[in-house]
Amino acid sequence: MTRWADLTWKEIQTLLERQTPEAPLVAILPCGATEAHGRHLPLQTDRIIANAMAERGAGILKENGLSALVLPPLDYTAAPFARGFAGTLSVRPETVTALVVDVGLALARQGARVLVFANAHFDPAHLGALYEAIEELTGRQDASDLRIIFPDVTRKRWASRLTDEFQSGACHAGRYEGSIVLAARRDLVRDEIRRDLPPRPVSLSEAIRRGQTSFEQAGGAEAYFGDPAAASAEEGHATIQTLGEILFEAVRAAIDDHLGGQGVPSLS
Repeated sequence: MTRWADLTWKEIQTLLERQTPEAPLVAILPCGATEAHGRHLPLQTDRIIANAMAERGAGILKENGLSALVLPPLDYTAAPFARGFAGTLSVRPETVTALVVDVGLALARQGARVLVFANAHFDPAHLGALYEAIEELTGRQDASDLRIIFPDVTRKRWASRLTDEFQSGACHAGRYEGSIVLAARRDLVRDEIRRDLPPRPVSLSEAIRRGQTSFEQAGGAEAYFGDPAAASAEEGHATIQTLGEILFEAVRAAIDDHLGGQGVPSLS
């Protein structure tokens, strides 16, 4: 796997010059957050998950003859649900939108043709900011050659591929996220705390639909939902593989649509 920021400017230029319509260079932006994830997982949990999705997706793309680079992650974003907890760094949604648009424009100016979001942060304010950025970029002439792909795993098409806990909506710092962090960064999991945490099967999705706007309102006094004690590295590795496959399939479908002359949808 190759990270964008590990290369020199000349190496990036060479990769951009070598891309073709059939095999464009794919730039993957991991989208996470810096926010509370219980007493057992680190503030960078979403970043870890987004990076795992991006890196596995890049690996599968490479296995299928496509070049992909993982961009430096989006760590600062809108996280109002968790801002009542120490350590959470929440910024305004419009700041997130402006930053993502500027990154997209920088890629477009260099001749990049594909930008993919590998997103692991599901606060409605954050998701809204990403969709605003996509809308702005797709309407700009100076980014008209940049295809934007967002396999939003909160959408049923992709969510149905993920675990039961994820689909339940009770999946913040629970079994789903805890398993991925155990697989990717076990050294950052406070296992002595995690093993003793009782399940909290409260769906954040339903809480959002009820108009609740914070973890506290939703019943998450310790900033976790789901079943942390049930997490396992084995489940985490399997989930990372699925996330990587989702990213690959979204990219492959967009390229195929483009080559077929049907136009490329901005959202997957």
